[in-house]
Amino acid sequence: MEQQERTQPDAKTSRVWKQHLQDEIDASFLYGVFADLEPDAERKRILNELAQVEDRHVTRWQEMLASYNVNVKTQRPTVKARLMAWYARQFGSAFPLAQMLGEEAGEVKDYLTLHRNSTLTDVKEAALALAKESAQHTESLQELTGTVGEPWHKTESGGMVGNIVYGFNDGLTANFGLVAGVIAATPDVSIILVTGIVGTVADSLSMGASGYLAAKSEQEVYEHEIEVEREEIRLMPDIEEDELALIYEARGVPKEQARELAQEVMADPDRALAEKIQTELKIGEIYATPLKEGWITGLATAIGAFIPVAPFLFTEGMSAIWISFTLAMMSHFAVGAARSLFTGRGLFRSGIDMFVVGLGVAGVGYLVGELLEHFFFGS
Repeated sequence: MEQQERTQPDAKTSRVWKQHLQDEIDASFLYGVFADLEPDAERKRILNELAQVEDRHVTRWQEMLASYNVNVKTQRPTVKARLMAWYARQFGSAFPLAQMLGEEAGEVKDYLTLHRNSTLTDVKEAALALAKESAQHTESLQELTGTVGEPWHKTESGGMVGNIVYGFNDGLTANFGLVAGVIAATPDVSIILVTGIVGTVADSLSMGASGYLAAKSEQEVYEHEIEVEREEIRLMPDIEEDELALIYEARGVPKEQARELAQEVMADPDRALAEKIQTELKIGEIYATPLKEGWITGLATAIGAFIPVAPFLFTEGMSAIWISFTLAMMSHFAVGAARSLFTGRGLFRSGIDMFVVGLGVAGVGYLVGELLEHFFFGS
């Protein structure tokens, strides 16, 4: 009777279900390929077991789709999966395995979302079961790839200092090009000053708004990840307890004691959530509110943008132009060197790269100014 009462889901839901089926087909195919290539007996066993579980996932989705009268064509591994298999055969499976860890992590989050949002009891049950098995797969893959933590959580942050550097860089480069263009178009210092100051204000407001929105989005990501973690503790306490025990072991706690401590923590859901937020999500106290980050980023942008304009407040003519050019190019080198702290590149090379970028922007701005002066003001 229940089978007869089922109605076909809408087109969007059908597409989502079919995509889950395709993901499981790809995973089963790839784990089989990795197992065939693996010389180590224990790793081969793990990969074969993963492939078998994925085969069960494929069957489960096929049965689910059939029970809701959703037509599915014969599906094969996607081009992406075949390319990963080719790469593994040619160069080894280390990189594809790391990619699969990300895929499994995405499945955990997707299945938890499906469990929360679906109104169909059998779909909710299936999604929860699949989420648990995908989470277990990530543990197996972490053993094979030597990683820890829950990879379905992403909470990276560039940091306040990074935003200051990039805001300063944006203001400096953009306004330097603008001032160079105006210099080419007119020798009138008042016009150069007005344009440069307006550019400074506009750029700083734009970057400040961008910083505010970025920080707000980051805050929303944190809140979402915390909510996902809360759901995992409620729905998959056994897996979360295993994860905590592993973390404690990695810190040097003896295995039995780590297990006892994990059980103690998991007995209190609020304490467990606080512990998982700190140890896995790496979320401490928010270092800046969106408003604070917005005005700091905007201020950094304004300072950078004002550098090529400042000399025209105190002098004029070629002296002002050359002082502006010198200060701007020195600042480009300095901010490029500062960026090396975040990119990992060499300080001098990063500084030179930024110097060349600044020179190029100024050159383009100057040429545009010359062309505009020719077309609109030339005789």
